[in-house]
Amino acid sequence: MPSEMKLTVYPRTFPLAAPFAITGYTFTHLECVWVELEQDGAMGRGEGTGSYYLGESQDSLMQQIESMRPIIEAGVTRDQVNEVMPRGGARNALDCALWDLACKQQNTSIWDTLSLSPRELITVATIGVASPEEMAEQAARWADFPALKLKLDGELVLERVRAIREARGDATLVIDVNQGWTMEELVRYTPPLHDLDVSLIEQPLGRGADEALLGYTSLIPLGADESCLGLSDYGFARERYDVINVKLDKCGGLTEALKIVARAHSDGVDLMVGNMTGTSLSMAPSFVVGQHCVVVDIDGPLLLEADIDNGLEYRDGGIVGLPRAELWG
Repeated sequence: MPSEMKLTVYPRTFPLAAPFAITGYTFTHLECVWVELEQDGAMGRGEGTGSYYLGESQDSLMQQIESMRPIIEAGVTRDQVNEVMPRGGARNALDCALWDLACKQQNTSIWDTLSLSPRELITVATIGVASPEEMAEQAARWADFPALKLKLDGELVLERVRAIREARGDATLVIDVNQGWTMEELVRYTPPLHDLDVSLIEQPLGRGADEALLGYTSLIPLGADESCLGLSDYGFARERYDVINVKLDKCGGLTEALKIVARAHSDGVDLMVGNMTGTSLSMAPSFVVGQHCVVVDIDGPLLLEADIDNGLEYRDGGIVGLPRAELWG
């Protein structure tokens, strides 16, 4: 029987360096929840942010985790957490804390635990929705990053991308619409975006509105984000999209994320890893998923005024160093 476990859960709020806009929403702060689990003299940590579009908030994550306190403190396992909790930010925080705790208890790394030989990753730099001129200025400021992810809505689509392409003719461009287009807009915008050498269009249509993609052939690969929240959505998404975006706050932690990775590898489906903003404590387990991805989006800490202690190292060229044990895993 597992020994008793001490749970500490508390809210953490971090101001962003500047307001960050996407389709229908503007972020000014990161509001997340931290979980600490202590057992047999070791402690593991995890961070959950949740998904605003699913109605998750800092308060709801706190309440969900607190409701699980008796089960957790009895000595919960990852399998039990994934059985009794729904996917989302609360389960993510607990699941990742359990992975970290296991590494600390066994005095080993996440890489040894998973039999992985890790590599440093190259992340995109994300640019929020703004005027074409402002987005071009941001693109120029991220000159050291070889790939950019552009948040777009339904306005000034081509003007924004053209301005960024003029500022960064060298950059790989991924655009993320966050469910902001209709099928008609997707069909209309794709050819000129192809001419602008856009590499990926992420979540152009609303979740539930993407039936129209079945049988549709796009000039530019399409990525599923909100349309693939977790493993149960995977089969639907792989029939309609070329790339699946795995986010731990959507699927509920590293445990389910690795199941998605295994399914995608078996099917020959490309993956990307994303984030709902977050400190390096969120990005560290996402770094594990990034080992299996063709697109890596773990730049959340770069959007903050300041990251946490022992955070990931972000270097020139968009290179992200491996997480240290003091951070996670």
